[in-house]
Amino acid sequence: MPQNQSPAARRQRRLFDVVGMGFLILMLPILLVTVVPMVVVVGGIYWIVAVLLHIAVLVLWLPRRRNVLFVYSNSPIWQAYIEAEILPRLPAHATVLNWSERRNWPRFSLAVWLFTMFAGSKEFNPIAIVFRPLAPPKRFRFWRAFRDYKHGKLERLREVEAGFFRYLEQPPNTHQAAAADERRGR
Repeated sequence: MPQNQSPAARRQRRLFDVVGMGFLILMLPILLVTVVPMVVVVGGIYWIVAVLLHIAVLVLWLPRRRNVLFVYSNSPIWQAYIEAEILPRLPAHATVLNWSERRNWPRFSLAVWLFTMFAGSKEFNPIAIVFRPLAPPKRFRFWRAFRDYKHGKLERLREVEAGFFRYLEQPPNTHQAAAADERRGR
């Protein structure tokens, strides 16, 4: 409390703090009864949608050897590099979306739904998402790497790019063993 307040102002402030704390204590059970179930329901719906989309990948994409979703945009920072260095090296069955042309994306497209679900809301462009059987999607976010690239620093871009293409070369069962080792801290 500021020292220059009058005693009456300090009493009023303390009263306000006590009333506010009392109100919070009274409202806490109501918040817990309403908010917690909503969080559980929303989280459950999110999880169910993620599982259904992964099943769709297992059924519709993986049998056709389609397991890569790559999304980029017409940014002057990365468009030329991506189109010259990354897109030609993608597997033949990879799906590529251009964020700058999202108005033309089909509304009912598995690729669009996968991007929306698994890319997240931060650093989602450019991104590569790789799908493997019975494993969560692996994301390779290029945004920070290209931010550094813009300032003449190539190291992070080379690391992300190399990690992405190295991951694509691994057979799916190798990926699962590597993921288990990673979880165990090896």
